[in-house]
Amino acid sequence: MALPLDEIEVYQRSMQLGELVWKVVNNWKYYSQSTIGKQLVKSVDSIAANISEGYGRYFYKENRNFCFYARGSLTETKTWIVKAKNRNLISEKDFSFLIRELQVLHFKLNNYINSIGRNPNNDE
Repeated sequence: MALPLDEIEVYQRSMQLGELVWKVVNNWKYYSQSTIGKQLVKSVDSIAANISEGYGRYFYKENRNFCFYARGSLTETKTWIVKAKNRNLISEKDFSFLIRELQVLHFKLNNYINSIGRNPNNDE
């Protein structure tokens, strides 16, 4: 039996990361918020949103596809974090922390994708 969505670690972590990024961007000046900030928040929030949308689908292939979209959003988020660092919107410390979190999330998302549709009682 599948775990409830809010008990799936990759979903929990993606939700936490979204809230963390929101707090960081919320402290930026208006121009930075309205350019890079909006793109960053949309991409990071899209990770959890796609995981949850896939989870709500009835077919494994659809769930996996939405997780692939989540992985694309994760990669996009990395790009916006790098741009924020390059434009001195985040500190080196925050940059390193966020990149590490994204790396862990990427690893866990790949593992989650590989687990979708697999029956733990059979080796297919």
